[in-house]
Amino acid sequence: MSLNCGIIGLANTGKTTIFNCMSNTKAQSSNYAFSATKSNIGIVNVPDPRLYKLDDLIKSEKVIPATIEIVDVPGLSKGASEGEGVGNKFLADIQKTDALIHVLRCFDDDNLAHIEGSVDPVRDIEIVDFELQVRDLDLVNRKIERLNKLTKSGDKEAKKGIESLTKYKNHLENFGNVRTAEVTDYDESHIKDIQLLTGKTVIYVCNVDDSCSPTEGNEYVNKVKEFLGETSNVLVVAGEIEAEISELEDEDDRKEFLTDAGLEEPGVNRLVRAAYDALNLMSFFTAGPKEVRAWTIKKGMKAPEAAGVIHSDLERGFIRSEVIKYDDYIEYGSEQAVKDAGKFHVEGKNYVVEDADVMHIRFNV
Repeated sequence: MSLNCGIIGLANTGKTTIFNCMSNTKAQSSNYAFSATKSNIGIVNVPDPRLYKLDDLIKSEKVIPATIEIVDVPGLSKGASEGEGVGNKFLADIQKTDALIHVLRCFDDDNLAHIEGSVDPVRDIEIVDFELQVRDLDLVNRKIERLNKLTKSGDKEAKKGIESLTKYKNHLENFGNVRTAEVTDYDESHIKDIQLLTGKTVIYVCNVDDSCSPTEGNEYVNKVKEFLGETSNVLVVAGEIEAEISELEDEDDRKEFLTDAGLEEPGVNRLVRAAYDALNLMSFFTAGPKEVRAWTIKKGMKAPEAAGVIHSDLERGFIRSEVIKYDDYIEYGSEQAVKDAGKFHVEGKNYVVEDADVMHIRFNV
């Protein structure tokens, strides 16, 4: 199971800077709005120190962290849905993502003009929401048209689908996001195939400058938090500082830079973990002489489903899972020592995998 995130925001908010901080692939950023001609796609490793602690004990050939694919679309603008700017042309690139990272400009810079003439992140949220709502409304209307054709042949399910979709249509026409619509699970089943943008989980990144505390934020950040409420995922990241840190190759230099900036870790690490938490994800590990590896699963998954994330054959032929709790592995130092201590577990098909379980799957196909 791979996690995909789309990065959105108005032009000149620092979207591509944040992308470059996260991604193994670097993209060119510019002070000129609408200069991008394509979406940037990259892969980011999910930071998890536990993997390397396991490797310290096992000494495997390689360590493979879980990964996230990120897509940075060109900056949006007011009127994008009517052809202004270029960002609306690329919204299809984030249609299949699991979550959206909305970068908000929360800094002043006389050398980097805001396309709306002033810095106001709350206004920017409303502009981007509207553009996404317009796209979603178009997709809903198209599906209603398709179902209308089916109702003429007496398809009763199509008629029910239209009723569900009409709820979303009305909500979007009243400037509501799909994720806030009061609908049933049955209603939701009718929009899964069209992957509406305003139905996705959103993590808001307040991009601040180096004069501001990356942990506390500033007045712009306070306004965002007040507008979105306590239940929203809001992170503060100093994009320019993060970019400088990400360019340092020496680990000691990175740590020194972080300390000077008053940070314990890069803000993008917090961002990746926030995406995991928001989507109810976690990792389990496989560990052996060839590799120590993290695998991404949904919380609450049972052992056969988790095995299927590694390979479909493991789920199909699942017999049992041999489980060592991460803390036990670290405490006792080896698989054999865990067994000797009576901490080794053999679990069946109903076992619910826990975060950081070290698992070995037995199967037969």
